[in-house]
Amino acid sequence: MQYSNYHSHCIFCDGRSFPENFVQFAIRHHFRAYGFSSHSPLPFETNWNMSKDNMDEYLKEIQRIKEKYAHQLEIYVGLEIDYLDESYNASSAYFQELPLDYRISSIHFLPLLYPLAEANMMCIDGSFHEFSEKVRLYYGQDIRRLVKHYFQSSCKMVERGGFDIVGHMDKVYMNAQHYPGFDLNAPWYQKAFLEFLDLIQEKNLLIEINTKNFRKKKELYPHVDFLSFLVERHIPVLVNSDCHYPDLVNDGRAEAFQLLREKGFRSTYELVKGKWEEIPL
Repeated sequence: MQYSNYHSHCIFCDGRSFPENFVQFAIRHHFRAYGFSSHSPLPFETNWNMSKDNMDEYLKEIQRIKEKYAHQLEIYVGLEIDYLDESYNASSAYFQELPLDYRISSIHFLPLLYPLAEANMMCIDGSFHEFSEKVRLYYGQDIRRLVKHYFQSSCKMVERGGFDIVGHMDKVYMNAQHYPGFDLNAPWYQKAFLEFLDLIQEKNLLIEINTKNFRKKKELYPHVDFLSFLVERHIPVLVNSDCHYPDLVNDGRAEAFQLLREKGFRSTYELVKGKWEEIPL
């Protein structure tokens, strides 16, 4: 089992501890590599995204601990960058010019109205109450319309590019599965999922196996039942914990690797001296 993690959050966004505490946990548990991916700044302020004003400090702090622990752990600096629309995404000059080792791109928000502001967003990653209210108000209580919007935006994210890793690619099901009319096995859902997956394959991107809710809710992103689709398409994957607390850095990793073997995966990917390498399971 490979001991590395590239999706993590610290006090620069909504993480609950200092970067160095995550690194010390990783070293104690014999990790080879560790990457930080704070939630990127947005055109509006939220409780969980980094402020643009703190970017220089973030980069300097990760560089400091890179140097301090260089003989014990490979440390990388990245960002989890939200795709909002054609005007704000990982391909934007601002994100491309930052001295990052890698970039994750994810969808947390779907613009409902303009200008780009938190009040004008459909948040797919918040509370179910907020989620259901927005589906009622903006999607006519039709969960299929929301899911279609999510995967359309996800495909635009991939077409736009500018990143290495697709973050929690189907997290829309976290809340959607509790809404009337949703069916993970329905042809309409699987069609949207597979069109997104085929585009990821075409663009030769990495997909993370996100274990954040695996032990707590038995949820994996992508969904466990869809892992075979990745195997069939020979899509490269890596295992990330999406941790916000140091003691969750390794959460769900052993279970995820066991699942990958059972589903027929033969390797995962890691950054080795700054380059993505295929590592046999």
